Amino acid sequence: MSTKRDYYEILGVSKDAQAEEIKKSFRRLAMKYHPDRNPDDTDAEHKFKEAKEAYEVLMDENKRAAYDRFGHAGVEQQGFGGGNGGFGDIFGDIFSDIFGGGRGGASRAAAGASLRYRIDLTLEEAVAGLEKEIEVPGLAECEVCAGSGAKKGTTPKSCPTCKGHGQLQMQQGFFVIQQTCPHCQGEGNIKEPCRTCNGQGRVKKQKTIKVKIPAGIDEGDRIRVSGEGEAGHNGGPAGDLYLEVALEKHAVFTREGNDLHCEVPVSFATCALGGSLEVPTIGDKMEIKVPPETQSGKVFRLRGKGIKSVRSAAVGDLFCQVVIETPVHLSDEQKDLLCKFEESLQQDKKDHSPRAKTWFEKVKSFFENV
Repeated sequence: MSTKRDYYEILGVSKDAQAEEIKKSFRRLAMKYHPDRNPDDTDAEHKFKEAKEAYEVLMDENKRAAYDRFGHAGVEQQGFGGGNGGFGDIFGDIFSDIFGGGRGGASRAAAGASLRYRIDLTLEEAVAGLEKEIEVPGLAECEVCAGSGAKKGTTPKSCPTCKGHGQLQMQQGFFVIQQTCPHCQGEGNIKEPCRTCNGQGRVKKQKTIKVKIPAGIDEGDRIRVSGEGEAGHNGGPAGDLYLEVALEKHAVFTREGNDLHCEVPVSFATCALGGSLEVPTIGDKMEIKVPPETQSGKVFRLRGKGIKSVRSAAVGDLFCQVVIETPVHLSDEQKDLLCKFEESLQQDKKDHSPRAKTWFEKVKSFFENV
């Protein structure tokens, strides 16, 4: 009397289980007990062989009928071997699950590659936003063959070697090895190639597209333009186009987020005596009051004169830094006046240079502590 376990019990399925349920159960057991996952584990190896045997019998209609009627004896009389259930097929699925492989050839529809394109903008363009035309190189669908890759008037035929899968499977013991079909080069079909695209279904093409640049966009921001990447393969969807923003250097302003910064040269007399100062803003100008005794480096903040954020209604500020400009090309009379002015400061007992005094005190303290 046979001591073998019941095949349905081994796979954990009922006697009226359908093929898909049997496949699913075997896949789970095979992945759990496969020898490569359980090295030197004889019990796991035995369970794997049991599951394999049960699967091959129950996936073969004739063997399953004989087993249901006569048990193990009915199967042994027919001779044990790989059934029509396709052990290679199911193990190929398991191999795919473990290693991320896949069955089927390149003839299946595939999405086109996404493209990245650097777009250079002036500060004014980034602040205001605009619609801009750009030239983008890439792969477009061949108009002659409509992307099929086949010569006009012909129809691709399924590859007789791989039956349209694009892949061949070879079983060696417990392993199933997949390789690209050498007959169709993984395409899955045989066709007379289109002369325009050489059978690729796509051609190199420079296309002009219009893109909308939102107001307030900044350096490093990306804009996604759906469907403007490379054309798909075998009828697959086109990829996307990603525009990476780069800002050109501005003659006056530097940008930090939504804030603008600039340096404003001011005469010594204006800083000493006070006065008004005209400063630029984006697309405009305005006047600020410079109080007497303003020091070089003083920063004036103009609220709301920066850039409106691309992501919210918030508006940045403009920061104007005063830089005292030393006069050049002085006449002898002007030099003489400056010398007299310096002498008058030294003769006066008032402290006219508070920053210089503080700095010299710090230097003196530094050397005393060395």
